[in-house]
Amino acid sequence: MIKIEGLSHSFGKNTVLEDVDLEIGSGKVLGLVGINGAGKSTLLRLISGVYKPQKGKVTYDGKDPGKGETRRDLFLLPDDPYYGGQTTCNSLFGMYKTFYPGADEKVFRAIIDDFALPDKKPLRTFSKGMRRQAFVAMAFAVSPKYLLLDEAFDGLDPLARKKFKERLSRMVKEKGSTVIISSHSLKELEDFCDEFVMIDEHKLIASGKVLEDTMDLFKYQIVFKDIPEESVFADLNTKSVKITGHVATVVVSGKEEEIQSRINALSPLVVDKLDVGFEEAFIGDIDKRIRGGES
Repeated sequence: MIKIEGLSHSFGKNTVLEDVDLEIGSGKVLGLVGINGAGKSTLLRLISGVYKPQKGKVTYDGKDPGKGETRRDLFLLPDDPYYGGQTTCNSLFGMYKTFYPGADEKVFRAIIDDFALPDKKPLRTFSKGMRRQAFVAMAFAVSPKYLLLDEAFDGLDPLARKKFKERLSRMVKEKGSTVIISSHSLKELEDFCDEFVMIDEHKLIASGKVLEDTMDLFKYQIVFKDIPEESVFADLNTKSVKITGHVATVVVSGKEEEIQSRINALSPLVVDKLDVGFEEAFIGDIDKRIRGGES
């Protein structure tokens, strides 16, 4: 388990993170979401021990991440990992093998071959996506107990993303690894993570389990005789409202029968129930909190 308590960090007068508390259980995949610059990368560096917290602490099963034994149990893949000008896939493995003696070269080679990466060409000649694939191969070769991935899908094509998710799911299942994966895209994490947190304005502003947060949400497209105002939905616990002419599209939380009864009381011409996606529901919820709709 990774436990974060009262974590705060600043660069000069710029506060990046403030009083962050979080627990990630063993064998769980946590999605860390937020816009670029929200503090995701800084949080991962603090969790991994690259940065020393100015306030608060991070522990791995009660241990300090800066200790040698714990350090070898974790692997951080930053958004733009360091590599030397002449580093190749071959030399990359050799470099990491010195710090991670248990790294499996067969796994590394298999993934490199799967991605069709040249093993003797310098990484500087690769595209960003190809470099990302090389470091992903290294992460799986290490097969760490704790894996921290910063913008892991950035630069990967759809097929590479699919393979990445499959391998990561298998590693978590077989080894019970704890994974934190950051992204600016909720869509990337929707069908993949067990839990999620969102960073905004230096703080964690939302957290929970994906399925639990979508199971009581409903989406409707409603046609009215007259152009509606958003205020007509005041009696509904709306997460988002979009009005285009005579048509309103709403995402609502609550009991389905009660929601439908209240919508019918508005005398609509047509009501269609639509599938609701996690991303739009979550974004709508966050927007509403920012507007002061909920405490």
